[in-house]
Amino acid sequence: MAKPGRPGASKGNKKGPTKGTGGLGRKALEGRGPTPKAEDRAWHPAGKRKAAAERYAAAGGKGKPGGRPASGGNPNRSARSKDNTTDTETVTGRNSVLEALRAKIPATAMYIAQRVEMDDRVKEMLSIATHRDIPVLEVTRQELDRMAGFDGVHQGVALKVPPYEYAHPQDLLEQVIDRGETPLFVALDGITDPRNLGAIIRSTAAFGGHGIILPQRRSAGVNSAAWKTSAGAAARIPVALASNLTTQLKEFKKQGVFVLGLDGDGDVSLPALELADRPVVIVVGSEGKGLSRLVTDTCDQIVSIPISAATESLNAGIAASVALYQVATVRAAD
Repeated sequence: MAKPGRPGASKGNKKGPTKGTGGLGRKALEGRGPTPKAEDRAWHPAGKRKAAAERYAAAGGKGKPGGRPASGGNPNRSARSKDNTTDTETVTGRNSVLEALRAKIPATAMYIAQRVEMDDRVKEMLSIATHRDIPVLEVTRQELDRMAGFDGVHQGVALKVPPYEYAHPQDLLEQVIDRGETPLFVALDGITDPRNLGAIIRSTAAFGGHGIILPQRRSAGVNSAAWKTSAGAAARIPVALASNLTTQLKEFKKQGVFVLGLDGDGDVSLPALELADRPVVIVVGSEGKGLSRLVTDTCDQIVSIPISAATESLNAGIAASVALYQVATVRAAD
């Protein structure tokens, strides 16, 4: 006598599907297959980044997962990168991005936020990018927030540029002399905040300076924060690296450049400065430690900026701006 089976269950005395079923029983047990990967789902953020990368590749670039473009070409600009996946630096902010495009820095991609406000600057950016065949990728504001970093302000636009190529101090000096101009440089001694560097670059551009000299060690570099603070001036003012700042200042002195150090205990007050009309390099120390001993000994003059007794000291960027303004004023009067 046959044992009663479970209602609706097969007796199991045959292998494979029952004749005529087409294997429906087995297919029902197999289900719909594995869940698609996130990047293969069009509505998923990973899928959107993949689509952006494919658009970038179709425009002639080399897409990378997540929509991050690979750097290309021979870089002639840029900074120490914060992006571990690419050898590039992100320039953010409308003034900075526009100045970088105007200066023909070899950008690899431009990013613009969805539904961004189209002012004249954005229109000019898009026009330049189109004429230079720079891929323009539309991304979310959240993605731009990530690219700009913790304290970055992108204003809806960002630009990927190659690592900054620093000039040589001697080359800068020779170029200025060849143009028949009176050299005016700013050297930084122990400035480690890139925002101070960016502010000094901006002031140097505003008051007719010709370049910035940085030591290779213990110094801020031209990164995204410096780009942003400079408001695009980093695209116009060259920055040079000196293997040893003291040695470089001595070389400048041999070629007739006067080295003026800024210090609160200076023996000459800035308004009484008499060397401003000559070739000059202004040396600015850190706000905390000031000028190093070796640099102080190398300076032709130590200059102080008169300030109120209620104020202990000036920010390095502000001190550089005041000194540059004084030099520019003296030169304009001659």
